[in-house]
Amino acid sequence: MSAIDFKNQGNKYYASRNYEAAVNCYSKAIIKSPNTPTFFTNRALCYLKLKNWDQTVQDCRRALDLDRTIVKGHFFMGQALVELTFYDEAISSLKRANDLAKEQKMNFGDDITSALRNAKKKKWNMLEEKRIQQEIELQSYINTLIREDTDRLKNEVKKTANEDDDADNILSEIEEQQDQRIKDINDLFAQLDERRRARDVPDFLCGKISFELLRDPVITPSGITYDKKDIVEHLQRVGHFDPVTRTDLTQDQLIPNLAMKEVIDHFLEENPWAEDY
Repeated sequence: MSAIDFKNQGNKYYASRNYEAAVNCYSKAIIKSPNTPTFFTNRALCYLKLKNWDQTVQDCRRALDLDRTIVKGHFFMGQALVELTFYDEAISSLKRANDLAKEQKMNFGDDITSALRNAKKKKWNMLEEKRIQQEIELQSYINTLIREDTDRLKNEVKKTANEDDDADNILSEIEEQQDQRIKDINDLFAQLDERRRARDVPDFLCGKISFELLRDPVITPSGITYDKKDIVEHLQRVGHFDPVTRTDLTQDQLIPNLAMKEVIDHFLEENPWAEDY
């Protein structure tokens, strides 16, 4: 059998969801023709379905060594890298897949953009969890410092106290001050916890090109809202068409989306942390 025969047989196994058998066929196709990048991306997709993330990445890298412009190589690798928690590299791969798909006028629907949003959200959540842990450690550290300071003051009182001194009252006041300071600190961190629960930027407030918070929203005749900087760059670099609907589009057709701008400004007023999203 030829490499194409093995590839076609692999496609049939893939269609019937027999991914392991498909991997075997694509592997035989690769042995026959080791310089065909699509054989590697086909096998990478099977590994992706089997949740074998490392093998997915490996096959995608081999495909991209042969052809840097193959969209599926960047796309599948980006998805696997997300699962491996390499979020920065995943985002870079998925952005490249998205750019290449536009340049090559390939229609992946919302698959690539959805994967990119997922990667960015998981990175954000990871950073949030890390920051929360740091704040918990800080809270614990401050409480420890307060208690150590209290112990120091109490020891000084005990050393210098005379029989006539009301040492017990002084020690009691020091402990009350400690309790109040700890309560104030814990209340402050509790307020942070309350604000932290809602720390997420809704997808509809993010651009469909950069996937970041819209800053200068404009709307196209097709009814799609973009960040002005992103859509202008697309029109100048890629072509005069709407990235989502693929209809003809020129810069003078862009209209400021004042309603969306008002919503975003209100969101930022209530969630100033989103400036860093």
